[in-house]
Amino acid sequence: MNLDARPNLHPLKCHPATPAGLPLDVSVSMSLSHEGLRLVYTVNGDTAGLRIPPATEPGPADGLWQHTCLEAFVAAQGDVAYREFNFSPSGQWAAYRFVGERQRDTANEGPSAPPAMQSIVTPTRLTLDVHLPRVALPSPAELFHFALSAVIEEQDGRLSYWALQHPQERPDFHHPAGRTLRLALPQN
Repeated sequence: MNLDARPNLHPLKCHPATPAGLPLDVSVSMSLSHEGLRLVYTVNGDTAGLRIPPATEPGPADGLWQHTCLEAFVAAQGDVAYREFNFSPSGQWAAYRFVGERQRDTANEGPSAPPAMQSIVTPTRLTLDVHLPRVALPSPAELFHFALSAVIEEQDGRLSYWALQHPQERPDFHHPAGRTLRLALPQN
């Protein structure tokens, strides 16, 4: 269990039911502060073989998980409610609230504080740097449970699903057993 607020690198594992066709390495560096959450997703490999959504007007959008998309699921310790965040290299994002596993709380979703995102693509690396303001996270909470994940789409349309932990036979990022990472807000 990691309770450190400094950035730490977390490698994601490809779900065995959806193997990537390309040799890829997917990881997330993250840190939590009173200002918010910083996530730096890195996909190492032949980026020409990936279908990366082109840059567009930043803003909220649904269905991002159907293409290359980097994700975070977060719950306050002891709470069955959680938030889902989707980040696209295009600059689009999504924020959802759930009162229980896959039980969406659309009545309370409303506009969330938008993340600040920067995407960089080179021939061998895709990097997406995300800052999510503290107000977007569940509150009040001092300790958070995280699931970090990614959907990677290759040029041929093949999707692979990556996560810290895959608790089911099929990819399921919503499963509470996937929220294996613990981070606490730093003490001042």
